[in-house]
Amino acid sequence: MIKTYFPSLLLLLSSSFLMEGCKRPDPPKPVEYKGALREAEDIEVLSTEKDQMKSKMKAKKILEFQNGDLELPEGMYLESYDEAGNLASTLKANTAYYFKEEKKWRARGKVEVTNIEKNEQLTTEELFWKPELKSIFTDKFVTIKESTRILTGTGLEAKQDMSDYSIKNLTGEIDIE
Repeated sequence: MIKTYFPSLLLLLSSSFLMEGCKRPDPPKPVEYKGALREAEDIEVLSTEKDQMKSKMKAKKILEFQNGDLELPEGMYLESYDEAGNLASTLKANTAYYFKEEKKWRARGKVEVTNIEKNEQLTTEELFWKPELKSIFTDKFVTIKESTRILTGTGLEAKQDMSDYSIKNLTGEIDIE
């Protein structure tokens, strides 16, 4: 009697193992893409108001994300012009990022802002710029080179063209002859 049940039992067990092996695994869940939607190289953006040049921005690469944020991973150069159309200030940075929702820029790396008229230069490692408020600010260490002195400190609030500024924690002042 054992012989008659054994082949049936063997067939039943082997078919159940085969059926188990035929089950397909659940497909992986889709991964949301968070990278750049667009990329452009060697760009120059001009901004005008009433036929008057207001600013010119140059960048080697710009990435645009789904939420409207922008990244300039290879740096940026920005020129700002005064009411008469004269070059008023420049800004250079190793990298930059635009936060669309907050309407502000963050420049990082070696950041330099120059006021052409006053021949002053600000250097820092991080600087924020709010174009609508025409202001720049940072909580990082700053150095400002004026024609007759060098100021250092931590934290800064200023007009975007550096025509007026205040250093929050002034740590040094060196007169230049």
